[in-house]
Amino acid sequence: MASEKTFELQVITPDRVFYKGDVEMVEMNTREGAIGVYKKHVPTTCILNPGILTIHLPDGEKRKAALHGGFAEILKDRVTVLAEAAEWPEEIDVDRAEQAKERAEKRIQAHQEGVDVTRAEMALRRALTRIKAAK
Repeated sequence: MASEKTFELQVITPDRVFYKGDVEMVEMNTREGAIGVYKKHVPTTCILNPGILTIHLPDGEKRKAALHGGFAEILKDRVTVLAEAAEWPEEIDVDRAEQAKERAEKRIQAHQEGVDVTRAEMALRRALTRIKAAK
């Protein structure tokens, strides 16, 4: 039940409800930059970039997760995140993320015809987000 300082946060991915509960604050990366949201925030919607999602719980604990883009609807008493993917640190295979990082960097540096640089840059962002979240 939300208190005077808390609001409901829902993080939904295509395959699961990643998180649902009352929080005091949530931090995430938007296309315009990083934002922190408290209860009674000005209602808005925003596009999310890959980055670390930080959830501030009422007991003072912080939970971090890798968030791989999506949209957020921010209302005065609720935030809903529709994410492409979200992962808790313990769900991340760091070796696999390191390999994906290396592959993406090679694609970007190669300057080969037919390489989708934008796609490689997004793969690099996702890999870096996973590595950062896991540490």
